[in-house]
Amino acid sequence: MRVVFAGTPAVALPSLEALLASAHDVIAVITRPDAPAGRGRRTAASPVAELARAAGIETRTPSTPKDPAFQGWLRSVAPDSVPVVAYGALVPPDALEIPTHGWVNLHFSLLPAWRGAAPVQHAILHGDEVTGASTFRLEAGLDTGPVYGVVTERIRPRDTSGELLGRLAVSGAQLLLATLDGIERGECAPVPQPAEGVSLAPKLGVEDVRVDWAAPAQHVDRLVRAAAPTPGAWTTFRGRRLKLGPVEVLTGSDVPAPTAPGQVADLPGLGVVAGTATAPVRLGRVQPEGKAAMDAASWARGMRLEDADVLV
Repeated sequence: MRVVFAGTPAVALPSLEALLASAHDVIAVITRPDAPAGRGRRTAASPVAELARAAGIETRTPSTPKDPAFQGWLRSVAPDSVPVVAYGALVPPDALEIPTHGWVNLHFSLLPAWRGAAPVQHAILHGDEVTGASTFRLEAGLDTGPVYGVVTERIRPRDTSGELLGRLAVSGAQLLLATLDGIERGECAPVPQPAEGVSLAPKLGVEDVRVDWAAPAQHVDRLVRAAAPTPGAWTTFRGRRLKLGPVEVLTGSDVPAPTAPGQVADLPGLGVVAGTATAPVRLGRVQPEGKAAMDAASWARGMRLEDADVLV
């Protein structure tokens, strides 16, 4: 098929690479406009734009898919389908109707579970044991379109969102390719999503990932892993923000650790631990405000922890 690929971040690259290596004809790529990126906040092209340009593929960066000029261009190239992976902009009904087989979206959940911008983060945060990816025909509703196919993925006990999403990006790319193959052969028809089992996965903002040390240890663990690598879970120490990497829940009757939620100490043989509502957790990597990330032990030595110190 003649396809126009729509995507923006690095998670979309495995799908674009799979399409470029397939028998489908990628005639163009749609991505978000160049934007500030990195610590220097310099304007940069999206990862998808960089790959497309390196491959010599025409690249379009409309400010919005509502732009009449963009829609006119899309009609002129007449794609059979527009496969989509994390494009990052709402597509209006007029644009959805242009491709013969519509816009086929790869979403990183088992729909109708976790519709929205952060499905992988919410799957980890809520303690799901299994997740996956779905391909569906894009429509005006939020991830409500009929589903072509799914692939499942077990959530490992120590998975961060970044690690899980990396695996789903690879397996999902093959699912997207298989879906387009099936559509081309007339063997793949989308099935409406069931009304039961719907859950929403809104974007996690900075305030959503502040650690509540009065919560159970399991929740703290899930929150920190769900927020890694972005936006990054955090707490405060002596009035300054402290970002947290994944923590480890400590169990066992022989674990001498702080008992009060948020109480933090550097314990011989255990490392830097903090109290929660249940079991203590061992801190791994931390990033003090205005500084580079470091291991918790180095941070604790520099801070010269006192008995009364707490994370808030």
